[in-house]
Amino acid sequence: MSTPDIPKTYDPRTVESKWFQHWLDNRYFHADESSDRPTYSIVIPPPNVTSVLHMGHAYNNTVQDIFIRFHKMLGYNTLWMPGTDHAGIATQNVVERFLKKEENLTRHDLGREKFVERVWEWKHKHGNIIIEQLQKMGCACDWERERFTMDDGLSRAVVEVFYQLYEKGLIYRGEYIINWCPRCETALSDEEAIHDDREGKLWHIKYPIKDSDQYVIVATTRPETMLGDTAVAVNPSDKRYTKLVGKTIILPIMNREIPIIADEYVDSEFGTGAVKVTPAHDPNDFEMGKRHNLPFINVMNGNGTMNENAGHYNRMTREKCREGVVDELETAGLLEKIEKHNHSVAHCQRCDTTVEPYLSRQWFVKAKPLAKPALKAVLDGDIKIHPEKWIKVYQHWMENIRDWCISRQLWWGHRIPVYYCQDCNHMMVLREAPTTCEKCQSTNIYQDEDVLDTWFSSWLWPFSTMGWPEKTATLEKFYPTSVLVTAPDIIFFWVARMVMAGMEFMGEIPFHFVYFNGLIRDDQGRKMSKSLGNGIDPLAMIDQYSADSVRFSLLMLTAEGQDINLAESSFEIGRNFCNKLWNAFRMLGMHLNEDIREFAASENVLNDTNFFEVSDIWILSRYHKTIDAVTVNLKAMKLNDAVSSLYGFFWREFCDWYLELIKPRLYSDDPARKRFVLGIALYILRGILKLLHPIVPFITEEIWNLVKLPAESDIIIAEWPVHNPSFFHDDIEQEMTTLQAVIGAIRNIRGEMNIPPSKRATLCIKSPNGEFFHRHAIVIRSLAQVDGIDVAPDLTKPKFSASAVLKDIEIFIPLEGLIDIGIERSRMQKEIIRLEKQIEGTEKKLLNKDFLGRAPKDVIERERLKSRDFQDNLEKLRVNLKSLSDV
Repeated sequence: MSTPDIPKTYDPRTVESKWFQHWLDNRYFHADESSDRPTYSIVIPPPNVTSVLHMGHAYNNTVQDIFIRFHKMLGYNTLWMPGTDHAGIATQNVVERFLKKEENLTRHDLGREKFVERVWEWKHKHGNIIIEQLQKMGCACDWERERFTMDDGLSRAVVEVFYQLYEKGLIYRGEYIINWCPRCETALSDEEAIHDDREGKLWHIKYPIKDSDQYVIVATTRPETMLGDTAVAVNPSDKRYTKLVGKTIILPIMNREIPIIADEYVDSEFGTGAVKVTPAHDPNDFEMGKRHNLPFINVMNGNGTMNENAGHYNRMTREKCREGVVDELETAGLLEKIEKHNHSVAHCQRCDTTVEPYLSRQWFVKAKPLAKPALKAVLDGDIKIHPEKWIKVYQHWMENIRDWCISRQLWWGHRIPVYYCQDCNHMMVLREAPTTCEKCQSTNIYQDEDVLDTWFSSWLWPFSTMGWPEKTATLEKFYPTSVLVTAPDIIFFWVARMVMAGMEFMGEIPFHFVYFNGLIRDDQGRKMSKSLGNGIDPLAMIDQYSADSVRFSLLMLTAEGQDINLAESSFEIGRNFCNKLWNAFRMLGMHLNEDIREFAASENVLNDTNFFEVSDIWILSRYHKTIDAVTVNLKAMKLNDAVSSLYGFFWREFCDWYLELIKPRLYSDDPARKRFVLGIALYILRGILKLLHPIVPFITEEIWNLVKLPAESDIIIAEWPVHNPSFFHDDIEQEMTTLQAVIGAIRNIRGEMNIPPSKRATLCIKSPNGEFFHRHAIVIRSLAQVDGIDVAPDLTKPKFSASAVLKDIEIFIPLEGLIDIGIERSRMQKEIIRLEKQIEGTEKKLLNKDFLGRAPKDVIERERLKSRDFQDNLEKLRVNLKSLSDV
């Protein structure tokens, strides 16, 4: 592209799609098992096939992409394994809702086989939407290797793992209390049962003691489950009930005799200190029931209605049953009182139905034997977690792990590889479906109806995606992976389980590092959700701002592991940065030719010391230190520090200062000086593009291909810059810092005193270092709009002068002739009065107890910041007004 062809404005729409296709066509994302280069690998946290890109995905995958692109430029053989998760319950719910809405059908209308066919159809049609969206973000995954948790290879791995664990006695079937969703009619993991605090009620019920006119008052939040009570429990140390232990209660409504038992679990401080025991409907009661050999009476059906064990409440919904039980107790005079009571209630993650603790026959994995080596791997430092605060969370969970319920009463998912003979009831756990019973040779065989928990395939993801159980070249080359990037909210049911699976089936860790990124919240710090309507669509932001802008903004706004408070306007940060980068290139591009390109690319420019000025030595020192800082921070996974240092160097030092400082040479009539300074600027811009590429890949590839030599590679596979300490010059940096401070102070004075830009000032400097100002006089005159400069160690402050003090330097600008002293004095006096009134108003508000009690914290903090700003501005005005007094 010739110089006149450089567009004035950057158009990301055409650029981003063009370069992503170019990268795909050239297979830059593809990993090579035959390469002898060092490896760096990541497996993507597989998004659900039901998902569309949300800001959490955008941020998480930006982080992964940065790591991959950075290591690719360092020369690593990189693999970023992409794929999606079948997401059993989520996908089944989506398809069920679709069928109901579009065809007025239920899954039961279709039957299992036809319904599963429809889910596959839905998956093929809609399931790759998020993959296309990730590509729009620029994700450098090896898209030729895309996997799905229910593809043939991963399904085989799931069966193999189930078989091996069963053979080792680590998978078993049993009746336990599990989380049950009555709407989905399936078991849920603890992590799929989302708890939140709700305002409920605490019913105090009288339980009559047999052959007595006495009763025990029991407090419960779930009166409908009392129909399944098999005991009343008290704490053995509770003296109120010592004489009652062993006596018999007559259970109201059911008229069933149940014992009063003593158990250490009972909290004497809760309610009356006596609790109902319902072993089939409460996990703690279940354990008490086992300890005391109590009957287990299930009073509910799987759909949340009451069953025959509920007596005359049979077939009623649990909600209607509750109303009926309360009315019946009140009529019988057995309802002591009702209190308001806030308590934690579990809801299905997918459909928000209240979860029921439910006694059910399910398949479980014994977790403790698997957790032990997985915990040791983290505590010994074999797996490093960043930020480190999450190690204690991981440790706590692993030390208190419970057996994992892996069966789900769904139709979509991996069918449990267990087979039953209908003739002899023999159970078989096999890798392949049998044709005959291994015990009686009957052909009358059926497979277990349940499917496996979604996470039972996801926990195998790091090695199943690479071909396990086969010993593949991919596994040999890229496992263990280098880093896992995910959010901390899945530390329990994905991260920890992957470590357990890796240690059990591969004999080694699945990844060396775990990087926990923060969560995306709205600008008020609230979690983004559909119910609040505060989500931000990343695709809309990409269309409005560009993928690079979204990526850059997200990285600028977060510190490591901290949550991000995000507003739509936040993406202006990235857009402004990209525009600044394009304009910097365009400024230099107006002067570029093939000779300059070759000059900068060969780095011969660095050997031409005859043309070096202080600003060149300074920018080279800052550039090489920036290379060092960015490289160190990226290797340490301190992305915000890396991006911030790059931002500061490029925007403030390269653009705001260096490009301004070189303009006299850039537009000079001396071709040698112009060639030299263009070479230095282009040399640094080329390095900036490389440093920025992992963060903003599209615009950097576009500019790179406009400044590089024809024989040079695309930037995605260019070599990462290496810093050279011989260019470090602390003394020159300090000199430039002083110069910048002087020019900044002069500019501040001009702004605060309303000096018109067209008027050039006279500068009076009190300083013992006159040589410094003589050396930089041209720069000061140019950048600070100054004509004469008078420097002396004993200079007296001129009349009507504005001033600034910098260590041993005092700066004075005489104002006569630059502004109308009287008008400016009057303006300042009026502004002081206005500010004083504003300060008075904000102070009254901040002293108002009603305001402080009602207003949100962020509103109060804004008022405090406003008050401080008013105070600062008032102080400056008073100082400046004093400058206009004839002293």
